[in-house]
Amino acid sequence: MSVKNYTFHKEIPQNKSVNFQLFLPHDYESKTENKYPLMLFLHGIKKRGEDIRMLDGYGLTWIAESKQDFPFIVVSPQCPSDSNWGLEYHSMIDLVNEIIINYRIDSDKIFVTGFSMGGNGTWDFASRSPELFAAAVPISGYFDTDKAMLLKDVPIWAFHCEDDDIVPVSRTKDMVKALIGIGGNVKFTYYHGLKHNHRVMHETFNNTDLYNWLLNHKRKI
Repeated sequence: MSVKNYTFHKEIPQNKSVNFQLFLPHDYESKTENKYPLMLFLHGIKKRGEDIRMLDGYGLTWIAESKQDFPFIVVSPQCPSDSNWGLEYHSMIDLVNEIIINYRIDSDKIFVTGFSMGGNGTWDFASRSPELFAAAVPISGYFDTDKAMLLKDVPIWAFHCEDDDIVPVSRTKDMVKALIGIGGNVKFTYYHGLKHNHRVMHETFNNTDLYNWLLNHKRKI
């Protein structure tokens, strides 16, 4: 099925509108008895704005559309130009809940992933809602190691490029080290030669092992 653009509007607690793109698996309409895992994808800083078309041809949503057998529903919200994912956390959780209500979602298999600023959002959302997300996939992201304990029970597979020229790979390595130190459930993959651009996402989201790993997890709380 094609990717479609939407706007979600709700008082949360003040009036708030969220533009987002939604991908439904190609068999969604034909297999009406199926429930599907949900992926929340958080974009990088350059895609902030009020024009949802900025996300066309970008990130997980559009890689999903190119794969006939992609098994996840994917929601890709757009962060407002004057904001960041941390400030939008409550709006995004409300959006996820709205998707759960309106689509056939397997509520035990909800995942969060994102690139750069979205990688930071991935770490952040998973730390703030470990009861919601079955696993998290931060890509070229960053986070505060002092908050590692909040992520101890969340399966995480982190990706970063060794020669990242925007967000140092040490930001991911420090988080991985902190999680290993407290017995966290963490995997990591470090690339070479990709720096900090969309090729890191393409390499990650075209890795079938990633999706097999995700589908082997469900929320524990």
